[in-house]
Amino acid sequence: MKKNILWRFILIGTLVALALVYFLPNMPLYKSMPGWWKTAMPEKGIILGLDLQGGIHLVFEVQSERAVEITTDRVMQSIKEMLEKKKLNAELRREGLLITVTPSSHELRDAIEKNYPTLSAAETGDRLAYRLSDSEAKRIMDNATDQALETIRNRIDQFGVAEPTIHRQAENEIVVQLPGVKDPKHAIDLIGKTAQLEFKIVDDVSPAAADLPSSVAPGEEEGVVEKFKDKIPQGTEILFERVVNRESGEVRRSPFLLKKETLLTGDLLTDAKVSLSTSYNEPYVSISFNPIGAKMFEELTGANVQKRLAVILDGNVYSAPVIRERIAGGNASIEGSFSMEEAKDLAIVLKAGALPAPVKILQNVTVGPSLGRDSIEAGKTAGIVGSLCVIVFMLFYYRLSGLIADLALVLNIMLLLGAMAALNATLTLPGIAGIILAVGMAVDSNVLMFERMREELRAGKTPRAAVDSGYDKAFWTIFDSHVTTLITSAVLFQFGTGPIKGFAVTLSLGVAINLFTALVGTKTIFDLINQRKEVKSLSI
Repeated sequence: MKKNILWRFILIGTLVALALVYFLPNMPLYKSMPGWWKTAMPEKGIILGLDLQGGIHLVFEVQSERAVEITTDRVMQSIKEMLEKKKLNAELRREGLLITVTPSSHELRDAIEKNYPTLSAAETGDRLAYRLSDSEAKRIMDNATDQALETIRNRIDQFGVAEPTIHRQAENEIVVQLPGVKDPKHAIDLIGKTAQLEFKIVDDVSPAAADLPSSVAPGEEEGVVEKFKDKIPQGTEILFERVVNRESGEVRRSPFLLKKETLLTGDLLTDAKVSLSTSYNEPYVSISFNPIGAKMFEELTGANVQKRLAVILDGNVYSAPVIRERIAGGNASIEGSFSMEEAKDLAIVLKAGALPAPVKILQNVTVGPSLGRDSIEAGKTAGIVGSLCVIVFMLFYYRLSGLIADLALVLNIMLLLGAMAALNATLTLPGIAGIILAVGMAVDSNVLMFERMREELRAGKTPRAAVDSGYDKAFWTIFDSHVTTLITSAVLFQFGTGPIKGFAVTLSLGVAINLFTALVGTKTIFDLINQRKEVKSLSI
C-alpha cells in the first residue's frame, strides 16, 4: 500500500514539474533564465490568440468571375496549339468570355467541338464563337474560393504566423485572422498577391518598340499606354519593369513591348527559393519546373534564341534576359533588384501557388495589444475570483476534505496550463471561459464523491471503507459525465472555427486532467491519511 502511494506521489510530482517547465516561457522569470536553458528547454509556451495579443482580422472576396476569364484564356491557348498541330489556319481572339475563330468552317468546328466538350457554341454570324458552358463556368467559380483558401493557407504557413485562423464564409469570402502580426500591410500584400507568373517574348522588332521611352516616373504608366495604343501592332501590349538606381535609390518604370501570347505559366512550378548572385551579391529567385514545364521551357527557349524572354508576375515585368541558347533541365531565375525581404516574399507566393482569381479586401481590422491586455486582465480577474469563491465554499462546507479538493483544484489548473503550453495551444477569451468551466467541473466531481462518502459514514462504515466505497460508487457517474463532455468538445473542435476551437481545446484538456486529479490526486491524499491506524473519523 505504501509503495503504491509513493509511486502515485512520484507521478504527480513529475507531472507538476513538467507543467512548470513547459509553462515557464509564459512567465516573467523566463527572461532571466540562462542561455543554455532557453536553448535546451521549450521556448513557446501558450500562444495568445488575436483577441488577447492583437493582430489583424481580414475578410477577402474572391473575384471568381475572373477565374472564368483566366480559364477561357488557357482554353484559347490550348485550341490554338491543337489547330497548329492539325495544320488548320485560323485567327483566335477573346472578346469578353467569348472565344472567336475566323474564318468559319466545318473542319474547324468539328475539331474544336470534338476536343473541347466543355465549350458551348454561340451565334456570331460569319465566324465561330464559343464560351465555357454554364455548368463548367459554375464549377470553376465554385472551386475558385476553395482553391484560394488553400493557397492563402499555404502562404501564411510559410510566412510563419503562429496559430492563424483561416476559414470560408458565404459563397466567395475568406476570413483570415493573424495574431501578433505587427505589419498589416506586409501581410496583406503577401496574402492578396495573385501571383500569376507568365513568360512572354519581347517585341524588339516593331518600330513602336524603339519609340518607347527608356523609363518613366511611377504613376506615368497609363499615359504611355494611352499614347502608344494606336501605334503598337495587334497582338502586343505594353508592360513595365520596376528599375532602381543603385547609387541614388531612385525608382523608375521601364516599358516593354510584349507579345500578348503567354508561352508558359507558373502553374508548372515545383519549387522557388532565394539565391544570391555572384556578380552583385543581390538576391534573386531561382525556380524549377515539373517535367512537363521543363520540356515546354526547353522548347520555348530553343525556338526563340537571341530573343528576349520577359518574366511577368501579376502584370509587372521582373526581368527580360536574352535567350542565348536552348535551356534544358527545367531551371530558371527571376531577377529584379530585389531586397532580401522582397525576394523571400516572391518565393513564398510562387511556391505556394497562384491564386485562381484576384481577391479584394472587404474588411481590414487591426486589433491593438492594449485591448488584449485588458482582456487578459479581465479573464484573470474572473478566474481568480471564481476560484477563490469555490475554494472558500469547499473549506466551509467540507472542512478538511474541502482543503484536499482545493489542493486538487490547484493541481488541475497547473496541469491544464502546462498541457496547453506543451501543445503550444492558442489561448483566447473563449478559451479562458473553457478553463473556468473546467474548474467548475473539477469541483463537481469532488462534491459527488464527498456526498457518497458521507452516506457511507452515516451507514456506519469506517473512514477508510467510506473513502474506498465513495470513490468506487461515484466513479462511473464521474466517468460518464466527463466522457460525454469530451465528445461534445471533440464535435466543437471538429466543426467549429476560431474562438469555438479555442473553447473546445481548453475544455477537453480540463476535463481529461480533471479525471486524473479527482480520481488519482485526491484519492492519494485520502489513502495517505487513512494509513494511520488511529484515524477514527473523517473531517467531511
